[in-house]
Amino acid sequence: MTSSTEYGSHSWELLVTVDHQHEEVQKEFVLRVTGDLHIGGVMLKLVEQIKIPQDWSDYALWWEQKKCWLLKTHWTLDKCGVQADAKLFFTTQHKMLRLRLPNMKTVRLKVSFSSVVFKAVSDICKILNIRRSEELSLLKQSEDALKKKKKKDKNSKEPVTEDILNLCDSPVSSGLSGSPGLYSKTMTPTYDPISGTPASSTITWFSDSPLTEQNCSILALSHPNCSPETLAEMYQPRTLADKAKLNAGWLDSSRSLMEQGILEDDQLLLRFKYYTFFDLNPKYDAVRINQIYEQARWAILLEEIDCTEEEMLIFAALQAQYHVSKLSLSSEAQDSTCESEVDEVEAALSNLEVTLEGGNTSNILEDITDIPKLADNLRLVRPRKLSLKAIKPYWFVFKDTSVSYFKNKESAQGEPIEKLNLKGCEVVPDVNVAAKKFGIKLLIPVADGMNEVYLRCENENQYARWMAACVLASKGKTMADSSYHPEVHKILSFLKMKNWTMSPQAVSDPESTDMKPECFVSLRYTKKYKPKQLAARILEAHQNVSQMTLVEAKLRFIQAWQSLPEFGLSYYIVRFKGSKKDDVLGVSYNRLIRIDIATGDPITTWRFSNMKQWNVNWEIRQVAIEFDQNVFIAFTCLSADCKIIHEYIGGYIFLSTRSKDQNETLDEDLFHKLTGGQE
Repeated sequence: MTSSTEYGSHSWELLVTVDHQHEEVQKEFVLRVTGDLHIGGVMLKLVEQIKIPQDWSDYALWWEQKKCWLLKTHWTLDKCGVQADAKLFFTTQHKMLRLRLPNMKTVRLKVSFSSVVFKAVSDICKILNIRRSEELSLLKQSEDALKKKKKKDKNSKEPVTEDILNLCDSPVSSGLSGSPGLYSKTMTPTYDPISGTPASSTITWFSDSPLTEQNCSILALSHPNCSPETLAEMYQPRTLADKAKLNAGWLDSSRSLMEQGILEDDQLLLRFKYYTFFDLNPKYDAVRINQIYEQARWAILLEEIDCTEEEMLIFAALQAQYHVSKLSLSSEAQDSTCESEVDEVEAALSNLEVTLEGGNTSNILEDITDIPKLADNLRLVRPRKLSLKAIKPYWFVFKDTSVSYFKNKESAQGEPIEKLNLKGCEVVPDVNVAAKKFGIKLLIPVADGMNEVYLRCENENQYARWMAACVLASKGKTMADSSYHPEVHKILSFLKMKNWTMSPQAVSDPESTDMKPECFVSLRYTKKYKPKQLAARILEAHQNVSQMTLVEAKLRFIQAWQSLPEFGLSYYIVRFKGSKKDDVLGVSYNRLIRIDIATGDPITTWRFSNMKQWNVNWEIRQVAIEFDQNVFIAFTCLSADCKIIHEYIGGYIFLSTRSKDQNETLDEDLFHKLTGGQE
């Protein structure tokens, strides 16, 4: 018997399991401690008792029952709530993790399992040389995708060996001085802005890091496409409900990997979660641009986002252009954008054009006191139930954020037949260039849902001007905004890519191009067309993009992806308060959309700019949001944890606070304040 005076009247035994590789040494240790002993003292006692001479600096205590790390070493056991029944695990904070990147390549590297996911992703991006890590996060693969993979592995006669890029030589905790999250104006360009390969001045830097020049090429350059057979073995969502399942697995950015049940050597997906690609620059962002391009490409090939046949051929042509072996580095002079606030991809393209042409984009000072207006003859189409669509020509006037229409030009001085306020509306292109159809579909919010109106334009130029005005008006901006002309330019360039004519010379012998057309389109089109037909159609579209450089082809692909109506929407199945049926909620960078789960039609749109506050009732897992004009909505999420939607909303609001100041640092505390929630 040991006397109580020897240990003190309040001492007790604490069992700690040590995670070490020495087989001859025991793994379980019993420490006699008191409640006022701090965590650092516990670890010191433990290391003294283990008696193994090694570096224990990366080790920390993990509390198994509570699923939490004891990282505050100055806290006492009493303050942490640790008692004699606690099972503590003394283990490394950095462990191996397999990450599947957007380009479907798997990398294996050491990641902090004790840092919150937001910080862990930041460290991962430093290793991979991807700036703006706040746009990415970690995703668990959906159950349906895992089932399909298991079925594929089961049916495979040969054992499946995954090609893994091992970057475990250097733990991410050390960071890389050569790959900051941001850059200064004097920073040396890291990549060739034309080909996307590492610039010669940075080869030395690559050799000193786990990201060698060869590894960098794997991440920064796109590789040959997979076959239709491989594509068929991959999970493809068929319905909105299927698409909602893809977004159910996002990890909580405010908690660590270990706290969320992730184990050493597990596989997660690293993906762009937020579709606001800020500050893109071909000189510094070759890996980032390539991974965005790859995420877009796979979304289109697996039909995670819908597009028309005409658009699919454009995407195929741009992929084909990228994979053509001999590319001319000369680029035709294009109209450079002249405003400061432009779309990020447009800015990157503009930056690329300046690099290629050796010139500077000009700045034009507009008269900001005069808000421009559009006035022209358009046709109005109103869908009617049980009858044909009514198509009538009217004189339209677009001013501020509203469209008014009159019987004719002469009556424009009087009262309009109707005035449509486009603020908060949904704007969807309704275009078929080959058929000379240039339509704009407007879904305007009204008290009981959405009012559907179509505008028909005569030609590309008229369509580009009116479409750009509608897009800006939906965001509450007028044509006086500096982004109007770049928007017109972007729409025209996209239409130009779509506008191709049959050239017998170009398509006389598709096989001579060594192109496998079925690799560039989704399965739907490989079933619809024979390879020769598909090759001919892709080559028709390819004529308009055949002069593009490697990086420009990728940027144009991303831009075309951004032009799709469904771009940037993440879907969740929800039940709105007071409703008896399930709906789909689409979360975008600037709005929430309530969508009919059966038809896929938008019911109502709410803009973040009109949001006053949002909160979560964690007991009943209900998200409640208040908008301007006393609009309140509340819903529970059925396809995922409500924390994911809460984090999406807060994350997009956080990203909207970023500025062009090149030396800014991310306010991580603000991110957690907006996204963390109080469970």
